[in-house]
Amino acid sequence: MASHMWQKSSYSHEGANCVNVAVADDGSVRLRESDDPGTVLTVTPAALRALIAASKAELLPAGRW
Repeated sequence: MASHMWQKSSYSHEGANCVNVAVADDGSVRLRESDDPGTVLTVTPAALRALIAASKAELLPAGRW
């Protein structure tokens, strides 16, 4: 796997379970949890925007995504 510039979510603060995000060379977005950095979810920017928008609109039940 290529080396990415991972950034920690601003919502993670100093906790042990942090969400990290990086943009790959192909423009896809990579997501991982700091406690399991070997597991990486790859999504398109459009899919991530849709997930965030749905979350903000409360269209997704809590804990179901």
